[in-house]
Amino acid sequence: MKQFASIIAFFLAAAASGTVWAQALNDPMRPPAAYVEGGNGGSEAGGPVLQSVMISPTLKAAIINGEMVKLGGKFGNAKLVKVSESEVVLKSGDETQVLKMYPGVEKHANVKTAPKPASSRTQAARQKPAATGIEGKR
Repeated sequence: MKQFASIIAFFLAAAASGTVWAQALNDPMRPPAAYVEGGNGGSEAGGPVLQSVMISPTLKAAIINGEMVKLGGKFGNAKLVKVSESEVVLKSGDETQVLKMYPGVEKHANVKTAPKPASSRTQAARQKPAATGIEGKR
């Protein structure tokens, strides 16, 4: 009975401490570190960060640093002049700034190449049925 009581006491002490059994887990819904560490929602360089875009038949808008800006609207001194699925364009005087939704990701077209022509030996093998040894038997 003493052994049982000491085992229970051990588990109770371990459960009370909590940190003994806990492991750090990454939260998949947590925003990227640039948003959390920046404090103001800006990137490491302190510029505006595109967080989301909204495109519908009646509305085109972007969330930039937590602020909703409609197409044609102002963000600071800049005007939002273009909204697409992956980027927006801000224009301030002669200066144009492109904000990308995923700045570290480059999009490339997947180009299919034509298959190599089969050799004459391969083509001949495709045309002749394989010998099974039962062709003459019925």
